[in-house]
Amino acid sequence: MAPVEEERPRALLAGASRRWVRLLPWGVAFVLCVALLPTTIVVLTADYGLNGSVASALAVAQAAPLLLAVVRPLRAWCVVLAADVAGALALLTVDFEERLLWPFPPMQIVGYIGLCLALGLRERRRTLVRVWLATAAANIGLGFVAPHGTSARNLLLTILGGVALLLAAALRERYEVQRRLAEQETISEAERDRRTLLEERARIARELHDVVAHHMSVITVQADTASYRLDGLAPDVREEFTSIAATARESLGEMRRLLGVLRNEETHGELVPQPGLTRIGQLADATARAGTPVDFTPCDTDVPETVGLSAYRIVQEALANVVRHAPGAPTRVSVTESGARLTVLVVNGPPPQPPAAPLETGGTGHGLVGMRERVRLVGGTLDTGPLPDGGFRVAAQLPLTEKDLT
Repeated sequence: MAPVEEERPRALLAGASRRWVRLLPWGVAFVLCVALLPTTIVVLTADYGLNGSVASALAVAQAAPLLLAVVRPLRAWCVVLAADVAGALALLTVDFEERLLWPFPPMQIVGYIGLCLALGLRERRRTLVRVWLATAAANIGLGFVAPHGTSARNLLLTILGGVALLLAAALRERYEVQRRLAEQETISEAERDRRTLLEERARIARELHDVVAHHMSVITVQADTASYRLDGLAPDVREEFTSIAATARESLGEMRRLLGVLRNEETHGELVPQPGLTRIGQLADATARAGTPVDFTPCDTDVPETVGLSAYRIVQEALANVVRHAPGAPTRVSVTESGARLTVLVVNGPPPQPPAAPLETGGTGHGLVGMRERVRLVGGTLDTGPLPDGGFRVAAQLPLTEKDLT
């Protein structure tokens, strides 16, 4: 069995988007190390009277691990705490003035606070509580052998270390909450888009059923009545018509079973005949009565039912968007035939005044997603986007010939 490789530790703030933030922990650790190393040696030798070699060893043990704290703060803390306690015991061997701090000189307190900040940004609450308890225990234990008696200032490391741990932990948890909220919003948005797409596809499937079912019913009736309408049919021809009628009825039954899955209690209104080009004018009139002026250019071309239905739904959603997002804006709707394609164009200008709030908070839930699905259904193209004057444009090209539809 192959050995499991240890996960490579990440530096503090490695997930930040800005480069200077990712480099900040390294910069702070380097400055602290460079500043505290010589300062500790000088203070321990000049002020406290400690031997130079001992002071140098303690300075390295107390300052160098600050660089390790950027990637492994808990290991760095173990080394620094042990070095700080060793330094306090070493100071008991020399005679220093009572005014000087003991057991932890100012340099050690500064480095320890920086280390606690690193711990708070990385470790869990339980670990931070244990770190603080260990610090307090070491501080209180050394107090029993204090050379000049105990006082409140001897607990500075415990107090300031606890404050640093609490502050860094609060910042880390706040960042985690914000990150999770951002991830949840991203997931929710993706789920909404997916649900909208599925709902629109189901709606299209229901409408297509109604369109195709009509033609299948016509085929069934014509095949069933052929023997009565046409005289002199050969027996094999009559049998062929009977087979066609049976196949059509079977197809209708399968489509109805499928429709029972797609429909629900909220879709009874869709049982009416599906609209087409002839009803786009009614949409324009209804929108004009709602306070949005609409200039409509109709088209009397005979188009396939799927194309007419797609054109109607595209105009319907485009006008609904105008009412919601640009109420009162002058709007132009045109449906024209050019060669083998039907062009559907809905263009609105900027609203007379920006709406204080959307007229509908929920909307239909389809919008441009539904338009794209409609266009894909018939193999056309869709072009949408804002205009320089503040308006919006929706342009769809729908094929009219059977060759293009396939």
